[in-house]
Amino acid sequence: MNIRTVSTTPFLDQKPGTSGLRKAVTTFQQPHYLENFIQSIFDSLGDLRGQTLVVGGDGRYYNRQAIQIILKMAAANGIGRIKVGQGGILSTPATSCIIRKYQALGGIVLSASHNPGGPEGDFGVKYNISNGGPAPEKVTDAMYAQSKVIERYQILETPDVDLETLNEFHLGDMVVEVIDPVQDYEKLMESLFDFDHLRQLLTSLNFRMCMDPLHAVAGPYAHAIFEQRLGAPAGTVRNGIPLEDFGGGHPDPNLVYAHELVDILYGENAPDFGAASDGDGDRNMILGRKFFVTPSDSLAVLVANAKLVPGYSSDLKGVARSMPTSQAVDRVAAQIGIECYETPTGWKFFGNLLDAGKANICGEESFGTGSDHVREKDGLWAVLFWLNILAVRQQSVEQIVREHWKTYGRNYYSRHDYEEVDTDQANTLMENLRSLLPTLKGKQFGKYQVEYADDFSYTDPIDGSVSQKQGIRIGFTDGSRIVVRLSGTGTQGATLRIYLESYEPDPAKHDLDPQQALASLITLADEIAHIRKMTGREQPTVIT
Repeated sequence: MNIRTVSTTPFLDQKPGTSGLRKAVTTFQQPHYLENFIQSIFDSLGDLRGQTLVVGGDGRYYNRQAIQIILKMAAANGIGRIKVGQGGILSTPATSCIIRKYQALGGIVLSASHNPGGPEGDFGVKYNISNGGPAPEKVTDAMYAQSKVIERYQILETPDVDLETLNEFHLGDMVVEVIDPVQDYEKLMESLFDFDHLRQLLTSLNFRMCMDPLHAVAGPYAHAIFEQRLGAPAGTVRNGIPLEDFGGGHPDPNLVYAHELVDILYGENAPDFGAASDGDGDRNMILGRKFFVTPSDSLAVLVANAKLVPGYSSDLKGVARSMPTSQAVDRVAAQIGIECYETPTGWKFFGNLLDAGKANICGEESFGTGSDHVREKDGLWAVLFWLNILAVRQQSVEQIVREHWKTYGRNYYSRHDYEEVDTDQANTLMENLRSLLPTLKGKQFGKYQVEYADDFSYTDPIDGSVSQKQGIRIGFTDGSRIVVRLSGTGTQGATLRIYLESYEPDPAKHDLDPQQALASLITLADEIAHIRKMTGREQPTVIT
């Protein structure tokens, strides 16, 4: 076994964000850049001898090359077995499933999620721990610390592995097992949902659906589950072949970037149900015929109807949402008598609650929902959950959501994204806003009176860890909110996110366009934060 030790010097920009290390492809292609970060992961994990790791990615550009490097470095660092998805493909929720099922030490996910792909696009590396979830801050901090002092990395000199053939190979003393990326995940889904009932729905002449994976990783899973296992007609899944550049599109399942699906669902002879997923398969967008379900409402509807789904038919222990997510699910939790936890943005914050049995279902406004079946958000899981509800209730998506609003009231909600804002300007906006917080409580802005204003801080109820500066909240006495935060998922400049929410209990007022219902809050957010002045933008890049 010919192990080569390569001298190197640190890159000082390898601090993982909420979803790992994300950079432009060209950054990762620099000599030693990927190798340095992978070695920093291995060095921070302790004794790796005989351990099992899971490796896969979303199929974006540089995915295959990176996997070959990782396999050779894993062999050189004494790892015993690597389970790698066929063709290098493995969705983020499937990776979590496989880590948990086979009790692996962890897994390396190669993805920049919903960011664009291709030679000029983005790439990412994320480490998941043994519970299947994203590495917590104490783990990523150790990786970052190691990356700043690294002097060498180890790699096995050997030909590339055949990733296309389901088989076992040896790299030195390490076993490489090329696995079917769908099989274990599909079995897990079948244990949670009523597949017989779903097959009846999807083969019915009275129901049609359209699933759009946006040429990303969920394509093979959608083909296997919806068309092959559940009998949906061929063509139900569109854009289902993963492409290195996602077909030139942006693999983000929202109303802007999934416009082809939106056009279908709002067009003539529209299907009954539509859904899209993102680059690595962990996000989802849900549509009915000429009807969009906000992610916050989707989470609330899933919790309210959980008893209709076999895997969740017993009483829920609790639910959790990220702080910027609307408070719609809070109202459901209060009515059914369970705890609702509010956490910072980032799926890793749900992990402790799920592991401790405090919560069963979790969700974020950024098109992510999931449960304790894995430790990641899960796009296809959410789609199957909705289909199971539709199969049981025999109502349309719109009917189900409108009945939900009638029962619980409607939380009008919207997110305004300002992408690729100058980083210094974005940071200055946030600092200026923070300096205003002590002066805002009790202040009157037209019809709105400020009840509280803070920079959200979270103390984990399980391990006591504290996460500060997680987003600025300005809450009003009528229950309305403005939330301002910077996203950690972009690779160029800063993404400024403004979240706006107001509660309307009167069913007679549930038919407003959200931008109309929130118009006065939108104006007020600009008045308080000086968004247009600080960003130089007249309009958001994306409104959801």
